[in-house]
Amino acid sequence: MAMSKTRKIVLIISAVVLGLVMIVVLGIAIVVSALRGNRPSIQDNSVLTLRISGALPDYVPDDPFRRIFGAQPQSLGSLLAQFRKAKVDKRISAVMLDIDMSEAGWAKSEEIRGAIQDFRSSGKPVYAYMEMGLNKDYYIATACDKIFVPPPGELFTIGLAADVMFFRGSLDKLGVYPDVYQIGKYKSAGDTFTQKQMTDAHREYINSMLDDLFGRYVEGIAKARNKSVDEVKSLIDNAPYSAAQAKDAGMIDGALYHDDVEKELKKRLGYKEGDELHIARGSDYKQISQESLGLNKGEKIAVVYAAGDIVSGKSSFGGSGEETIGSDSLVRTINEARDDKGVKAIVLRIDSPGGSGLASDIIWRAVEAAKAKKPVVVSMGDVAASGGYYIACNANKIVAEPSTITGSIGVVGGKPVLKGFYDWIGVTNEYVMRGKNAGMFRETEKFNDSEQAKFKEFLNNTYDDFITKVGKGRNKDKDYINSIGQGRVWTGNQGKERGLVDEYGGLDKAIEIAKQLANIPADRSIQRVIMPQPPTFLEQLMSAGNDDSDAVDAQAKQQAALFSALPEDMRESLRYAQLLDRASKGEAIYLMPFRLRIK
Repeated sequence: MAMSKTRKIVLIISAVVLGLVMIVVLGIAIVVSALRGNRPSIQDNSVLTLRISGALPDYVPDDPFRRIFGAQPQSLGSLLAQFRKAKVDKRISAVMLDIDMSEAGWAKSEEIRGAIQDFRSSGKPVYAYMEMGLNKDYYIATACDKIFVPPPGELFTIGLAADVMFFRGSLDKLGVYPDVYQIGKYKSAGDTFTQKQMTDAHREYINSMLDDLFGRYVEGIAKARNKSVDEVKSLIDNAPYSAAQAKDAGMIDGALYHDDVEKELKKRLGYKEGDELHIARGSDYKQISQESLGLNKGEKIAVVYAAGDIVSGKSSFGGSGEETIGSDSLVRTINEARDDKGVKAIVLRIDSPGGSGLASDIIWRAVEAAKAKKPVVVSMGDVAASGGYYIACNANKIVAEPSTITGSIGVVGGKPVLKGFYDWIGVTNEYVMRGKNAGMFRETEKFNDSEQAKFKEFLNNTYDDFITKVGKGRNKDKDYINSIGQGRVWTGNQGKERGLVDEYGGLDKAIEIAKQLANIPADRSIQRVIMPQPPTFLEQLMSAGNDDSDAVDAQAKQQAALFSALPEDMRESLRYAQLLDRASKGEAIYLMPFRLRIK
């Protein structure tokens, strides 16, 4: 339909106004940058202060516009880069961490602990400060030289708890029947809608995972605080603690306010009584390039980030962590890295619970093609399960933290039957069909015997393809993969014992292995090429009124805005329901158990 003259005028005026606004903002950015200087001045014998808080997504591009307005999110990649720089920077003598209710998962927490320990190998100390330490906060802090909590602060090291939400009761009240089928004894992704509580199989692997994670948690604390495992378990059973109680129990090194901790650091670093402690704030130190310190130079290794649910089409980089892995977008990025002769190896960083089976297979194929030209190494973040494992399984090597959630090799599919709900609201409908199974996906009828048989056959064939590809990628017999598959979720530690994972470690370890596979000499440094680059704030703003944006993109943006306004549990529920809606149209879903939370 032709655009009206009035609308054209409005769009032209809007574009002019937007352009003027962006010119002003850009001018402010240039002025601020000039005033601050491109490289902040770092004094000798400085203490780098870093904050660990929030969700810590793997990667967020450094955006000067967001930085100006104080809206630059912190990422795990940026945090780890700060440690790498500070380790070799002679001007930095220590690091002080402000740990404030980290929302990162257990694997990312282990990756942070590894970065702290690597930094400490330089002989420089790391002090941790927490106003209120929760389980993961304290676990991260125990990697530091000393831990401090202010006198009114508390330590909530109360142990680990896993919870899963179930909606069957709500669906029954609404008259909705979940006609869902799962391939694999432990494939419990559909249980959220079909059950009111955990099945025996579901409870079995949850307990197994919790035992493994809790064991690592206890052992890590025991080793760091020079205590026995039994002592730590007893301390956990008697938590929470006030700062004074935690100090008496040997869990922290002092009940001190922030300025008193700085005085402790001054003594440690040899400052005189009246000297002011030199502070290098993380936000400023972030502007010190790795290259200026002799890092991130040499042969190129592509680091490809894949975070969120796996879907067909384009990837999205929404707010509130609502990222998705679009098969079209990720395949294009992998192909670019594959065909770039300057890139010697690819590291695929996965943080995903899975999603669309079709999209997962398309990505799997791209990894297979890339592997034929250069090494591909997978680095698993907090989660790389079901579809997330599918796209990882054919890499040359798979690297995960012991606490990574992985496996869940199984398939789920089905449809919501809305007959009871329609009866309740007075809606009726009729179907006129040709073909024995033409009504397979009627939303008012359960699968009949014929439809059910064909649908289960489809899911079984999909599962067989899944375990066949995992077996080929991991050089294992298909029957063995079936025995450890069945939809069961494993920790990285359990996965390595069963051949699903090759090495322990984070992104740095994966890059080290990729370097070896690419035959890059050990004494040569490498350059990390980040792919894809998520859109900056300015790019998002400039594309908001682009005529090339189709209705699907507009709808996705509206949904993201709506999701961000909802409570966390509701956001997760709707995202999961959206994936199951795809199953109702005949698509197999590779998804780990919904919203498995371990705190």
